[in-house]
Amino acid sequence: MKCLVVKAHPLDESLCSSLTEHVVEVLERAGHSVELEDLYAQAFEPALTAAERRSYYIRYDAERVSAETERLQSAEAIVLVFPTWWFGFPAILKGWFDRVWAPGIAYDHADDLGPIAPRLDRLKHMLVVTSLGSPWWVDRLVLWQPVKRVLKTAIVRTCAPGCRLRMLSIYGSESLSAERVTRFKTQIERTLRHWPC
Repeated sequence: MKCLVVKAHPLDESLCSSLTEHVVEVLERAGHSVELEDLYAQAFEPALTAAERRSYYIRYDAERVSAETERLQSAEAIVLVFPTWWFGFPAILKGWFDRVWAPGIAYDHADDLGPIAPRLDRLKHMLVVTSLGSPWWVDRLVLWQPVKRVLKTAIVRTCAPGCRLRMLSIYGSESLSAERVTRFKTQIERTLRHWPC
């Protein structure tokens, strides 16, 4: 499959960087075609521009994100690797959704501004790999996994209804043992192994 790996962490020595390298290695070893989109390394601008917003309901002006939109539209599988900060996306990743998953690219507006029509028919798999400083019970029992709910309901289901979403979270990320990281990497590898070549 054609896989797009999107990394959203500013530090090269971070856990997310290590997990990204692992994801790319596992996918390539399985014979998949992999493109890495490192948002910080590419200096991706997360803020929606005035021109982009003005064109949102006419014909979206994707000129400044044309490379990113092409990668999104051609992807059959996406792996997102990012830290969960304040129980949400890092700003740079939220901006990637705002500017790249846009009308005419990820979906079409209805004429009456009713339900949107999905456009990402090629996208069949999405794996989310994220780290959280909090314990698991705060994310799951107190906040009901807000990142997963937004991705599943508001983004993937509306733009790529044929896409299967899986989320892997590692909690207490500020005090991880090497053994826990290894176990998490094994979990990632097991999940990716089920993706067809």
